[in-house]
Amino acid sequence: MTETPMTPSERILSSRRTFLKRASLGAAASTLAAPAVLAQGAPIKWRLQTYSGAPLGAHVIKPQIEAFNAAANGEMEIELYYADQLVPTADLFRALQNGTLDAVQSDEATMASPVDISVFGGYFPFATRYSLDVAALFQYYGLNEIWAEAYNEVDNVTWLSTGAWDPLHIFTVDKPIRSLADMKGLRVFGVPTAGKFLSRYGLIPVTIPWDNVEVAMQTGELDGVAWCGFTEAYEVGWADVCKYALTNSVTGAWFGSYFANTASWEKVPPHLQELFRITIDQSHYYRNVWYWGGEAKLRVEGEKMELTSLPDEEWAQVNKDAEGFWDEVAASSERAGKVVQAFKTYAANMEKAGYPYR
Repeated sequence: MTETPMTPSERILSSRRTFLKRASLGAAASTLAAPAVLAQGAPIKWRLQTYSGAPLGAHVIKPQIEAFNAAANGEMEIELYYADQLVPTADLFRALQNGTLDAVQSDEATMASPVDISVFGGYFPFATRYSLDVAALFQYYGLNEIWAEAYNEVDNVTWLSTGAWDPLHIFTVDKPIRSLADMKGLRVFGVPTAGKFLSRYGLIPVTIPWDNVEVAMQTGELDGVAWCGFTEAYEVGWADVCKYALTNSVTGAWFGSYFANTASWEKVPPHLQELFRITIDQSHYYRNVWYWGGEAKLRVEGEKMELTSLPDEEWAQVNKDAEGFWDEVAASSERAGKVVQAFKTYAANMEKAGYPYR
């Protein structure tokens, strides 16, 4: 019997799932090579919930949790829950703070974090062009210190690390966007900060449970999504519902973080704290490769959505509008002003550095 040949997107997704399998095998192999250590007493148990649904979570966090559990060698075990499984996503911060959850993976804006830098979590318009921008901003431009300072003022929540996710594109079911006027009245599922910015062009941000998005697009409750890049749109099935993809990306990479309940974190011995941080870094690396390679291949070779673009003069206006949005946010608090200044300094340095940075 002749096998049906795979479509271009199926081949790309298949190769990316092979990458996922190799990442998991690598973690298992390193664990098998370690000497056996018997845990003393009952293992530490954690419950961690991510912002993402299960299809996406298979990439953005599952490999890390599996690697940690294997390497912890019976001393600690993390139970992973996906979007809305234990608590609604909007309640993630409160659940973390009160100990219902021991850890969370999310951006600040989506989880309603009550800090004055929450607006920068997720997709802050034009803060980044590439995924490595996120790590560089935190490592070299002071964002590590700013995030630590902000969360030191919050009871019982410890910020651990921030990494990059995908760029932000707008995908629509049956209404193509070929001008800013086409955005008017479109109801889209999206992250809060980007939604607030895009609303000035008439886009209507809608918040519903992640698992309900695809059905909402099929029934007409939503006109599309402004939540992710091509990688996620194909992986979670939204590309099967949406006919159009806007190539203009409002942001080049998403700010996502790991948080722990402080009381839970302090009960973890130092060597397991370090192991958790190491596997977080592994997760950051995995996502950088998975998103960066997948975005380009699916944008060029994926066959499921027609690509559209805004006219150059309109896109230039959006970029200009973002400058005003930055200034508005900078005025909201002294700490927010420091973050915006870091963005401006970084962008100026990258432009001066030239190829290959900008």
